[in-house]
Amino acid sequence: MINLRTLAASLTVLLSMVGLAEAEPAIVYSVGGKFDGSFNESAFRGVERYRTETGKPVREFELQRDAQSLPALRNFAGRGYEPVIAIGFNQASAVAAVAKEFPETSFAIVDMVVEAPNVASYVFKENEGAYIAGLLAAGASQSGRIGFVGGMDIPIIRRFLCGYQMGALAADPKVEVLYNMAGDTPAAFADPARGAELARSQIQRGADVILQAAGGTGVGVLQAAADAGVLGIGTDSNQNGLHPGYVLTSIRKRVDVAVYESFTSFENGGFRNGIHVLGLKEGGMDWVLDENNAALVSNDLKRAAEKAGAAISDGTLRVHDIMTDGACPVL
Repeated sequence: MINLRTLAASLTVLLSMVGLAEAEPAIVYSVGGKFDGSFNESAFRGVERYRTETGKPVREFELQRDAQSLPALRNFAGRGYEPVIAIGFNQASAVAAVAKEFPETSFAIVDMVVEAPNVASYVFKENEGAYIAGLLAAGASQSGRIGFVGGMDIPIIRRFLCGYQMGALAADPKVEVLYNMAGDTPAAFADPARGAELARSQIQRGADVILQAAGGTGVGVLQAAADAGVLGIGTDSNQNGLHPGYVLTSIRKRVDVAVYESFTSFENGGFRNGIHVLGLKEGGMDWVLDENNAALVSNDLKRAAEKAGAAISDGTLRVHDIMTDGACPVL
């Protein structure tokens, strides 16, 4: 005789498994849009990789303003999408709120930590990638003066600046690093005109290599550098092709890796909450050498960057991290 209670329990488990298998992931991009040529676009590449490899859809939403974050996340969770990924530190409070509202739904956030049992937080060792950038910038500079334009003045960008400064001084103890931040609100990541203005100011002061760590604002930095005939350094995405011959390299923050890992780990039943830290060793940061910048990076510079990268990865070289080690010792 069939035990109806057992049958009902089995059907419940089966239905929950089917629901999990059919759940579709969703992503909420930060302000600036998925084609910002930088941070968001790196996330979009992770989406595209997942779509290409699995043939499965991903629902997307592009924020026009921060206030849209909570309703967008809530809408995706309420409609059964999972996991739901938020791109950018500015969505942290919204993720914390919606994760509490939907405790059975898996969420992820990139570039900030949200402590909740159903949230995976992906953060990066920007200081490690920035060290390589500083080493290359100082090695390529003819004037002995290099620049840095950051977006919003927040610890993540300060961490990047410190790593850049330390890498530059390791290559040339006499190098001077000029730096400016574009602002103190998230809008500082979406103002190319402001980025160009700051870059031109540094160029007038003698900087001949300028790194941008400013999202969409950084597009203006690279444009101003190219217009002036000096070198820029891209970040987040591979920006070497924006101005071939005028972008020394790009320091990629592999947001695409975080997005892809979130989607596939959930699909495979291995989604893990908690903090995931991605540096050079973990494939979360790297620098790009391709046909657009090969002529700009000498063999000596390439070897120096590769040697430093290997030392950072195996732990023999540790780059100061202002988030854990305190104030930058060289700023």
